Amino acid sequence: MSAWGIVGTGHHLPDRVVDNEEVARDLGIPAEWIVRSTGIHTRRRAAPHEASSDLAAAAARASLLDSGRDVADVGLIVVGTSTPDELGPSTACRVQASLGAAGAAVDIGAACAGYLFGLQFACGWLSANPDAGCAVVIGTEVYSRFLDPRDRTTAVLFGDGAGATVIDRAPDGHGIRSIRLGSDGTGADHVLIPAGGSRRPADASTIADDAHRIRMDASAVRDDIRTVLPRLIADALTEHAVGLDDLDLLIPHQPNPRTLRIVADHTGMPLDRIVIVGEDIGNIGAASIPTALDIAARGGRVRAGDTALLIAIGAGMTWGRVWLRWHDTKDTTP
Repeated sequence: MSAWGIVGTGHHLPDRVVDNEEVARDLGIPAEWIVRSTGIHTRRRAAPHEASSDLAAAAARASLLDSGRDVADVGLIVVGTSTPDELGPSTACRVQASLGAAGAAVDIGAACAGYLFGLQFACGWLSANPDAGCAVVIGTEVYSRFLDPRDRTTAVLFGDGAGATVIDRAPDGHGIRSIRLGSDGTGADHVLIPAGGSRRPADASTIADDAHRIRMDASAVRDDIRTVLPRLIADALTEHAVGLDDLDLLIPHQPNPRTLRIVADHTGMPLDRIVIVGEDIGNIGAASIPTALDIAARGGRVRAGDTALLIAIGAGMTWGRVWLRWHDTKDTTP
């Protein structure tokens, strides 16, 4: 892997906070059940005028500010999202226009693993175009537009938000050291939005069936997470010939805090070395990892020289892991 690294982080959450009492009223369940089952206390909801590209552009601006780069330095924008502004064009093109950037812009459709797939795309593009500027990789979701407030398998979990990172050269021995991705299309029905695409275009019957809402086989997804995430950790440790004690920080996507604590117990990873932010923001899909990374960086939880592992499993089903050595993001001398 070339010496490309994360040189700036940022995230953006909508202003509106939705607590468990509000969600529970629509579901007809006690608010305490949500905490016991998921560990989530609050999540954010986008305002009526806010789309995924709006949140993404705000997160991108924050990451560029953190990196010391300017919009003119950006040669590539990659957006991972399951909730695009529209089926076409790419939400990344909307973000590019909002920022006033030039170069290339593309979407990645890998659900909660979309940000990690985006990192692979960005590193490959930068390697092929080393003088074309930096890349901004974004995860953004506005799940609230696709939730059935009466479906407790989804309504309690998902929130809205965006996270972004700037990718540029890193010092030797630092930055992104490996990226491994995978998919198993036989699990595509485990979580999906059934209608609105070319197979079931939106019409009166799909609206009546609420088929434009997120549908999830909760038990299948839970089994996928509890099987795949520990495997990703074990495979990364084996590939890099290190033990669990050599991993300073684990930054997973945020299915829910309760599940992450189960994974920690199963793998033996101490909780104080796992970044868990879902209590306050819920599952924000492709935005989860860059948002958690930004919160960790700004909170001093990841320091120069630290080894971090980013892992995710998403609808499709898709999964990915990224091994990196953190560096002083203000020092980009190769």
